[in-house]
Amino acid sequence: MKHIICATVENKIGVLAHIAGLFAARGYNINSLAVAETESRDLSRMTIVADDEGNEAIIEQIRKQLEKVVSVVKVNDLTREDHIERDLALIRVNVPAGRRGEIIELVDIFRGKIADVGAKDMVVEVTGAEDKIEAIADLLRPYGIKELVRTGRIAMTRGARSK
Repeated sequence: MKHIICATVENKIGVLAHIAGLFAARGYNINSLAVAETESRDLSRMTIVADDEGNEAIIEQIRKQLEKVVSVVKVNDLTREDHIERDLALIRVNVPAGRRGEIIELVDIFRGKIADVGAKDMVVEVTGAEDKIEAIADLLRPYGIKELVRTGRIAMTRGARSK
C-alpha cells in the first residue's frame, strides 16, 4: 500500500534534506515528493508518497519522528482519509505526418491540454490520478514519446460534507 504523508514545514534551508533523511535512515524509498510554499510564505507543504512494503509500523514510526522535528508544524497521513490527489505530467510526443488530429482528440478525451506545438512534436499537459497519467502515456507511446516529466503527487483532505 502507498502511504500519503503531508507535512507542513517551516520554509527554511535544509528541511527537505532532513525529512528525506528520516525515510532513508529507515530504508524506505520515497516514490513521490512534492514541495512548495503554502498560502503563507513562511511555510511549505511536503507531500510524500512511500510504500509501506508490508511494514506499516515503520511508516507510523517515521510519521511520529516527523512530528518531533522542530521545523515541522503539522503532519497528516492521508492514506485512509477521504482525500483528493493529483499528478501533473508534461509529455513531448512525436507527431507523425497527418496524425496531429488523432493526438489532439486523445488529449481531449483525457481532458488534457496541448501546452506547446512544434513542427515535429507537441507537448501534452495532463493532470489527474496516477492511473490516468499512466493511461494516456500508454496510448501516446505508439506515436513516440520523446520526453515525459511528472510532478510528485499532491493531496489534501476533502471538505466536510453536510448531511
